[in-house]
Amino acid sequence: MSRSLVVKVTAGADAPERCAQAFTVAATALASGVDVSLWLTGESSWFALPGRAAEFDLPHSAPLSDLLISLLSAGRVTLCTQCAARREITENDVLPGVRIAGAAVFVEEILLDNAQALVY
Repeated sequence: MSRSLVVKVTAGADAPERCAQAFTVAATALASGVDVSLWLTGESSWFALPGRAAEFDLPHSAPLSDLLISLLSAGRVTLCTQCAARREITENDVLPGVRIAGAAVFVEEILLDNAQALVY
């Protein structure tokens, strides 16, 4: 049975250490061969937009844009439906590979895949 991890990140530039931790854990798990799904919710929703991750800077942390690129290339990145709507973000606005989905898909990923879930 393959291992899978769902990481839900709620923090963005408002809580940079928590945000960076979520991306770092997700990217590290992915590099370790774990199937990873990263969910962008709350203030992290902005990172679904082109260029936003490159603006994020936290000393002694891997560049968020690099972590996001690796997650988009080998994992799954999902933007919360309600969070996108509240910020007026549409499918036409997001980076290639980012999907917009809601709570039912989040629950499905955890329960059907028997995944471990982390919330930051």
